[in-house]
Amino acid sequence: QVQLVESGGGLVQAGGSLRLSCAASGGTASYAMAWIRQAPGKERDFLAAITWSGGRTYYADSVKGRFTISRDNAKATLHLQMNSLKPEDTAVYYCAGLRRWGSWYEYDYWGQGTQVTVSS
Repeated sequence: QVQLVESGGGLVQAGGSLRLSCAASGGTASYAMAWIRQAPGKERDFLAAITWSGGRTYYADSVKGRFTISRDNAKATLHLQMNSLKPEDTAVYYCAGLRRWGSWYEYDYWGQGTQVTVSS
């Protein structure tokens, strides 16, 4: 059974940076992975995805150029480097296993999330 545990969230000032990590167990190396977020009272937002090999990435327009997704399959870890953070980036951030590449809102599993709060 796949388990995902996110970490690295916290409170940061606008313009600052955070690096989120997602530790995976149970066999995620063959999955394309994604980062998503959800703010209170809002719909879930897809942010970024990466193929199982790490050779291909895809970003939502809202984070393109600011966020970078990466993975280390040897360590079974997914990362999200977030720069130039804005108050509207405040949300709970989740890593997830994509059901298929291109289906950005379909996931086979996800973690418990980590809170990111950006102050103005």
